[in-house]
Amino acid sequence: MQPQILVLKEGTDQSQGRPQLISNINACQLVVDAVRTTLGPRGMDKLIVDHSGKAVISNDGATIMKLLDIVHPAAKTLVDIAKSQDAEVGDGTTSVVILAGELLKRLKPFVEEGVHPRILVRAVRSAAKLAVDRIRELAVKMDNKSPQEQRDLLRKCAATAMASKLIHRQKDHFSAMVVDAVLSLDAPLLPLDMIGIKKVSGGALEDSFLVAGVAFKKTFSYAGFEMQPKSYDPCKIALLNIELELKAERDNAEVRVDNVKEYQKVVDAEWQILYEKLEALHKSGANVVLSKLPIGDVATQYFADRDMFCAGRVPDEDLRRTQRACGGAVLSSTRSIPVEALGHCAHFTEKQIGGERYNIFTGCPAAKTCTLILRGGAEQFLEETERSLHDAIMIVRRSIKNDALVAGEKWYGVDIQKEDIADNFASCVWEPAVVKINAVTAACEAAAQILSVDETIKNVKGGDAMPQAGGMPGGMGRGMGRPRMG
Repeated sequence: MQPQILVLKEGTDQSQGRPQLISNINACQLVVDAVRTTLGPRGMDKLIVDHSGKAVISNDGATIMKLLDIVHPAAKTLVDIAKSQDAEVGDGTTSVVILAGELLKRLKPFVEEGVHPRILVRAVRSAAKLAVDRIRELAVKMDNKSPQEQRDLLRKCAATAMASKLIHRQKDHFSAMVVDAVLSLDAPLLPLDMIGIKKVSGGALEDSFLVAGVAFKKTFSYAGFEMQPKSYDPCKIALLNIELELKAERDNAEVRVDNVKEYQKVVDAEWQILYEKLEALHKSGANVVLSKLPIGDVATQYFADRDMFCAGRVPDEDLRRTQRACGGAVLSSTRSIPVEALGHCAHFTEKQIGGERYNIFTGCPAAKTCTLILRGGAEQFLEETERSLHDAIMIVRRSIKNDALVAGEKWYGVDIQKEDIADNFASCVWEPAVVKINAVTAACEAAAQILSVDETIKNVKGGDAMPQAGGMPGGMGRGMGRPRMG
């Protein structure tokens, strides 16, 4: 008899052949069934509760796929294509998963009949090429449109992206906001990080509005804050990464003194250090002082006495966006503050929005930026509104960068309102051709990848393997200096 050759660890799960391929296709079908009902204008939402008890209500395919926590190795491919579609295009995340699942479903009978998977893979790739070529052939260019015509086309694209979302009733209001937001950015890059989205609980969705500048929530503030001015025209801004608090230097170093006068000198020096920083900021001519680190009560009162505004503990993202929009530099020292290190904007004001107060900078010269202030009831509702707007923003950006649109196969589509076939182009059900091209390409790649797998090898966890040196099961070797048992 031939001796048994053990290549893999004992306990390794190994399954292969046609049953394994069919099992992988079935697993993908289960994932597709989980998101299938979210597609289209009549799409329903999913309520997903994670292990910590946080509930998320979403219609967005990529969000649902991330939260499902899928462990099946083949089905994870669908999660990856949903993420890539979200990152590359921003919309069509449910479509790409369903398209991949439907391809696999149609090919499953051929696998069961014994057709070699490589033939199916070649067919899928040929079909993908034909489909992409057809989309490019059908696409309508947006060239030579007047600014108003272009704006109307973009609004229709944004409205289509919101048609299946929770906010579809307010799509006219939000599509105008989204188009204004994207067109306010610096072309041709249209940097996504220059659009801020802030959520304020309370009010109706229609109360949401666009700020043509930087806006962020009023930070934690000390006594004396209310005495500070809340508006400047124009405004000079000092951006800091400095703590303006009475920092006891004796906490950072060992100071040995032998009398009270010496100790008093140490205390006076600490105060002097703080006042020198504050005086330097006042002399720089800045009206507004923003810092990533805390600004204490002494500094707050000092600025209030000199008609200056301050905000400490400003989130890094908001501070960086303010810097890019208003110019200047984030300072780590106040020893020398040149004029060019200060940011500038035409108008600064603090405004009450619902139950929150917001600091708003408008008329920013250095870079174009904007902030969407979203209103609504529940926190989950606001989060889903943000996800819906992200999809619409991405669609509008892609429409500007890739100015080719499609509206169905030579424009036929299902009209669920009239329960009939309609002209999608006349109904303004448009989207960038790049959405469909990306979805078809990614779905076909995923289907081809799953079809080309004929074996799954699952390694055992450490500790469940064969006996190690020393004879102890479960990997408990004798180790260094461990006495023999028995």
